[in-house]
Amino acid sequence: MALIVAARFNTFDAAEVAAGQLMAAGVKADNLFTFFVNPTESHSHHPATGTRASKRGFVGAWLGAAVIGLVGACAGAIIGFIFGSTTTGVLGGAGVGAYVGSLAGALRMIDRPRSEPRSEQTTAKPRDGRPSGVVLAVHVDAEHELQIARMLRDAGGQEIERAQGRWENGTWRDFDPLESPEIEKNL
Repeated sequence: MALIVAARFNTFDAAEVAAGQLMAAGVKADNLFTFFVNPTESHSHHPATGTRASKRGFVGAWLGAAVIGLVGACAGAIIGFIFGSTTTGVLGGAGVGAYVGSLAGALRMIDRPRSEPRSEQTTAKPRDGRPSGVVLAVHVDAEHELQIARMLRDAGGQEIERAQGRWENGTWRDFDPLESPEIEKNL
C-alpha cells in the first residue's frame, strides 16, 4: 500500500497552483493526481438508477404507468366500444395512459421533498463520506509526509488527509468517495 496525502481545493486552478509548488519543491508529476469528488448525494445509491432522486423517479414512473395505464385502458375500451374496435381502443388507451402516467409519476416523485432536510456539508465528519471539491493527492514516502501536508495547507488546501491506497500509473486507484477521510490533526 502506498502512503497518500491529499487535500481538497475549491477549484482546479487552485489545485494546479499547489501542484506547481509541489513540483518546484521536487515532487515528481507522476506522484500527483488531481480529480473532482462529486457531492455525496450524487454517488450511486441504487444499482439500477443511481441517485436517490433517480430511484424515487423510477418508482414513480412504474406506479404512474400502472395506475394511469389502467385508467387509459378503461377509457380506451369505452371509446373503442362506441366506435366498434375494443381491442384497438384498449391497447391504445393503455399505451397512452402508461406513457403519460410514467412521466407524471416520475416528475411527481422526483419533485417530492425529502423526508429529512439535508444541509450542505463543508467539512467531513466521520462516516459521512467526503465533501465535494477538487482533490490533489500526492504519493509520498513517510519521511516527507508532514512536509507535503504543510505545503498543501499553505497552498490553500482544506481537510488535509492521510491515506493508504493503491497508487498506479500516477493515479490513486482505490479511492473511495464514500469513505470519510482520515484528517491530519498535526498541522
